Amino acid sequence: MKAKKRVIDAVREVVLTKLVEAMERGCKIWPLAPPPLIDVDFPPIHPESPKTLIEQAHGFFLADKGGFERHLNETVELVVPHRMSLTEDPFEQHEKWLMRRLDIVAERILFATCTSWLAQSLDENLPDTDRWWLAFTLLDGLSIQSHGQAVHQGYHLLESIALAQRPGTWHSQPEAGPHQIGWDPHSVTPKTDIIAHADGCFSASELLRRLEEGDEERRLLLTGWIGLLLERKELFSPLNIGEIILRRTSDPSPRVAAALVPNLARLVDADGETGREALKRLSTRDEDLVKRALADVLTRMFRRIGWDAVPYLEDMLKSKDENVLAAASVTAGDLRFLDEQKFTDMLQQLSKHDLPIVRRNLVPHLREYMRIHPDDDKGVIAALWIDGDEVVAARLRELLMRLEEVDPTSFSRYLNRLRSESNEALDRLFEILKIRKPEVCEKWRQHLEEGTPPPAETPVIVESKPSTSNLEIELPELTDALSILDSEE
Repeated sequence: MKAKKRVIDAVREVVLTKLVEAMERGCKIWPLAPPPLIDVDFPPIHPESPKTLIEQAHGFFLADKGGFERHLNETVELVVPHRMSLTEDPFEQHEKWLMRRLDIVAERILFATCTSWLAQSLDENLPDTDRWWLAFTLLDGLSIQSHGQAVHQGYHLLESIALAQRPGTWHSQPEAGPHQIGWDPHSVTPKTDIIAHADGCFSASELLRRLEEGDEERRLLLTGWIGLLLERKELFSPLNIGEIILRRTSDPSPRVAAALVPNLARLVDADGETGREALKRLSTRDEDLVKRALADVLTRMFRRIGWDAVPYLEDMLKSKDENVLAAASVTAGDLRFLDEQKFTDMLQQLSKHDLPIVRRNLVPHLREYMRIHPDDDKGVIAALWIDGDEVVAARLRELLMRLEEVDPTSFSRYLNRLRSESNEALDRLFEILKIRKPEVCEKWRQHLEEGTPPPAETPVIVESKPSTSNLEIELPELTDALSILDSEE
């Protein structure tokens, strides 16, 4: 018990310090947003001053000793590894371990306290407006990092404010079915429609505005919340998410602008016009960090805006940044869904690129290219094989060996093209073929040097519906079996 008391005292001291600091940060912008729910018999009274509000938060926290210990026990169960929490007294056994993580424990307790205050303020039957001012200010003061509890727990509280519902009371997960372990046929899942609350959205928008006007870390946190809000189509328009994104496209920090890029695809789904405009604005930025982020999401944009994404691809392929070129060259394969001719022209152009990573990224698209040009009319296969890059050769040789098996005629044309351009590259291919098929390799050599017929030709497949007589001729075992069954009957 002494160890537990030492941990409790240490944690309480850290929590009180961080509580006051968070409340001071939350009070920098005054006045505060109004509560979404009010009791008509007890109209809300805005706090007189930040000092009064901070003293009230300090007093409420000290008075709720039971709530603090409950939050502490829940936090210890979460942060202590499972293999360590199997002991009878985690405080006694892991006092030192917890003491080294006081900041993590204090942060979780403060978010749990904020959740408790917000739940009381959003009680439909008896909303506590005094705790609303405390919860809103504390949440604002805790939202200072783009990682940790502020991302998901903070977003959950923001969503609660926008919906004007107590945290965790709305049904946001699919119901478990009989095919799942967690299914209980006798359970009753609470269902609450996701409906934006006008006053709640006003207060939530005020919190988003505070983040938008904050430092870089707070704006990065804002982009994280925006990514989650795009999953809630009911809150997209009430919270003006599109307008926030358009404003942040010109953010002075490249990190913030780059953090917006992964949300573009979902933004296009929610509002196509706003999404295209955001893409256009971000593409005009010169920072490498933003360019790389755009190159990474270009494939998803191709699936949504089609031909409108082609100019962005062409612009990225002119970049001097290796990472941008690497991502863009992979995306070049998406052109085949728009125009096969443009797709093959792009492969022909990139097969002669100076950067090895660009040429290597073309290999996954070669099967589709060979389907369109089995004779390698544009010389893409030959150019990549002649290049001599070990990575390209390792990936390409399996494709060529498979071509020799399934389409010998096209393989023959390819060998003739290769011979006309590079005897050294031809010999490298024959060395591989000789290891796998010595006899076949010799016949291919004779075919090229002496003009003998190729070892095999691609069979011509004629589609026709076989008759019963043909089946009887080709499958005698089947007819014998049928005759035996007839005799038994």
